[in-house]
Amino acid sequence: MESVKRANQRLRSYPLLIAQCSVAAAAYAACVTTDLNVAHRTCDKEFHNFKECMQKAAIERKTKL
Repeated sequence: MESVKRANQRLRSYPLLIAQCSVAAAAYAACVTTDLNVAHRTCDKEFHNFKECMQKAAIERKTKL
């Protein structure tokens, strides 16, 4: 059950990580919601920016994603 406990701790840190990356998250959300039929890789640049921000924030907080 230790793995479940660690997973729950990681999930609890997600709101803090997303808040730290709010600008990148908003840019990605805006790109995805511009069209109802989003094609594959349309928002690839925004996604990668958001992903990199989340990874950096996780490293700063000494947690995993």
